[in-house]
Amino acid sequence: MTRREVVLLGHPVGHSVSPELHQAAFDALGLPHRYRLVDVPDEPALAARLAELTRGEPWGANVTVPWKRAALALAARRTTDAAHAGAANVLYRDGDELVAANTDVSALVGELGRAAATRDAALVIGSGGAALAAGLALVRLGFAAVRVTARAFDGARSEWRGAEGFERMGVEPLAWPGDGGRGLEALAPRLSVVVQATSAGMRGAGDGDALARRVPWGALPPTAVAYDVVYNPRVTPFLDQARRHGLVALDGVGMLVAQAVAAFELWFGATPPGEVMREAAERALAARGAR
Repeated sequence: MTRREVVLLGHPVGHSVSPELHQAAFDALGLPHRYRLVDVPDEPALAARLAELTRGEPWGANVTVPWKRAALALAARRTTDAAHAGAANVLYRDGDELVAANTDVSALVGELGRAAATRDAALVIGSGGAALAAGLALVRLGFAAVRVTARAFDGARSEWRGAEGFERMGVEPLAWPGDGGRGLEALAPRLSVVVQATSAGMRGAGDGDALARRVPWGALPPTAVAYDVVYNPRVTPFLDQARRHGLVALDGVGMLVAQAVAAFELWFGATPPGEVMREAAERALAARGAR
């Protein structure tokens, strides 16, 4: 069997445990493939990497912050979920064409659908690819109202770059709390789910404390669920605050594994053992001291 290489494209990428979980799947299925991290510092470098993918080496890719929107724009084709979300986290070849896909959406539909006790209002924090996927997942799950807030949404409404992507899917942007907007304070008592969809608190990125302080924790109902797409460390400032207020708080390991299973199927046409992948991710995080 031909050995294939799959890569993760992003900046930074050092926090990722994707090589460990995919290697566990390769080993379980007896495949000779490998998974490698590739730091991509700028958009010209991303375009060069996508040109390599189009030529078939490497075989496929995951995409992480900050390149999910750009990867969608640079691919020849896009799947329905990628087009609707406006972002891609997976790239694979179909014949001679590079296709942009989004497996974050289906992963979050499963994760948030299981976690939420009610489906009243939902809030997404962030304005990038993960936030777009979370917004689309929440809309598909039928939450009564889905809102998004981010540091990008402050000042004059006309200057909110990226807001139109959320509005197209039925997600209403709210002004960043503390910058003159009162929308979040009014929404808080109705929230069933709050999704933290930025890199804040991620190992190698910002510490996440300032973002965690923006959430009106005391106004959330006791049944609300806090979900952080970050998985390294396991407890971010956002999740720490949620737990201090007695809320269910979930990290992003479940999303990581679910999107990886779906990506594997796109690359190799086979379903990998999800539980084996999760165990490998857990071991890798424990070995790195991620708590």
